[in-house]
Amino acid sequence: MKRLFGNIGGLKAGQIRRLENLYRRRLPPQFLITFELARDISRLSHEIRRQIGLLINRQGKIVYVIVGNHHGIVIPDTSEYRVAPGRLKGLRCIHTHLNNEPLTREDLTDLALLRLDIMAAITMTREGYFHQIHAGYILPKSSAGKPFEILKPLNPNQLDIGCIDLIQSLEAELAHITALFEADTEKERALLISVTTISRPAAMASLAELKDLAASSGIEIVGTVLQQRRKLDTRFLMGMGKLQDLIILALQKGATLLIFDQELNPSQIRSITNKTDLKVIDRTQLILDIFSQRAQSKEGKLQVELAQLKYLLPRLITKNTAMSRLTGGIGGRGPGETKLEINRRRVRDRIVRLESALSLVMKQRKQQRAKRTKKELAVISIIGYTNAGKSTLLNTLTKSNVRAESRLFATLDPSSRRLKFPKDIEVIITDTVGFIKNLPKDLMVAFRATLEELENADLLLHVIDISNPRFKDQIESVERILADLNLHNIPFIRVLNKKDLVDQTIVDTLTGTLGGTAISANVESTLIPMIEKMEASIHHIKGISSGQGVNQGCW
Repeated sequence: MKRLFGNIGGLKAGQIRRLENLYRRRLPPQFLITFELARDISRLSHEIRRQIGLLINRQGKIVYVIVGNHHGIVIPDTSEYRVAPGRLKGLRCIHTHLNNEPLTREDLTDLALLRLDIMAAITMTREGYFHQIHAGYILPKSSAGKPFEILKPLNPNQLDIGCIDLIQSLEAELAHITALFEADTEKERALLISVTTISRPAAMASLAELKDLAASSGIEIVGTVLQQRRKLDTRFLMGMGKLQDLIILALQKGATLLIFDQELNPSQIRSITNKTDLKVIDRTQLILDIFSQRAQSKEGKLQVELAQLKYLLPRLITKNTAMSRLTGGIGGRGPGETKLEINRRRVRDRIVRLESALSLVMKQRKQQRAKRTKKELAVISIIGYTNAGKSTLLNTLTKSNVRAESRLFATLDPSSRRLKFPKDIEVIITDTVGFIKNLPKDLMVAFRATLEELENADLLLHVIDISNPRFKDQIESVERILADLNLHNIPFIRVLNKKDLVDQTIVDTLTGTLGGTAISANVESTLIPMIEKMEASIHHIKGISSGQGVNQGCW
């Protein structure tokens, strides 16, 4: 006999047996529920003074029997019934109401979050006799803010509603809507969400950058949602009602993924994923995913894996179902370690091995830097916000062919090339990983071997994309990261890139206010003023490096 779910404490043996026997019942597929079954669970619910719920599949088989309290039921984990885009759960929930009330907000929330086929509530008379059924379902396309269709109360002789035909027509419409958004079946389709306390313009700018990140990762964006709150909800960031609306929107848009602009703590991830079968990630996870796609060198792959594992460790959770978390060995006293503990231990062990491997990389880099020092070669590092044009500038300066694309984090592994100035001064010029606002701390720690290259730079070229409407915020983000890395004292030159995309009067104004040199990184002739300034800076630095020191700041 299948197990009962929920609140069965204090029930008599006969009552438990009658509940278990419900699993033997079968329903005609076109009936929402049969009169006999509705009558029986109404009487039993009235007798035990607790709500009784049934989850029924499309074959008319009862797969879950749930016992609640006087006010509600708690639907158990149904993750084995996976939900595909444009599809419903394949289960309908029918439960009793003891207070003769229609569908409640909690009922509609469960309907939305679990993407159930139908949610129905049975009302009864004071004597416990079956009275009516109130039923509702998700609309494939909301109209006038109405995400649900609530049927008129059904009397005992109106239960043949063509249940399967109704569900199949709903799914057919959902599938049609989903197909309109599907450009590539291999792509994830994401709904981008920002729940924030900051101003709307700042939140919109951050959401626009999240959109760029998602596009850079090859994700198709089907919609964006912005909610401003005075205070963030500690469990879900947003309120339960907003989360319900979000899940319905994801269903109607055919989304397979929810991406939050804010970093979710382990508790929030657990709470949100418990309410939906959709994949849920945050901004940090998205950036880590992009880095894992872009890393080519062994060092880069080690750094990305380390960052991912450090992010994963506090968020490592498993479903707490029956004995599935218990693993014991022969001769073990008791159940042994839980799978969760084993997974955490394995992650910690892997982190130790990765940190050891990266320590070796740092030693090798130190040896390489020592060789450069012996040759007395100056080092110039190109820094800047991601997609500002750093790799393009390196290619144009050194006639190289480093990968350069117009998307965020197109290149990840640092590249170093030799550059000879017109006066036969030779330097090493290095393209580093791009910065971004709220760069994940785990990434900064993992990439310390790469970022150490900046510590030994004699000059920094800060490349700024002045065609980007958010370039001022990007400047602040880069310079804040430099300060966090204690690199703000290294001399730097501001390079105002993509001047060909901006009106000349604006370029002239920015050149004055930012104290930079305007260029187009892919047009060699525009680089001459910048090269002259670089050469003068290196002359100045090397000329007085053995003297009184270098005047720090922007050249």
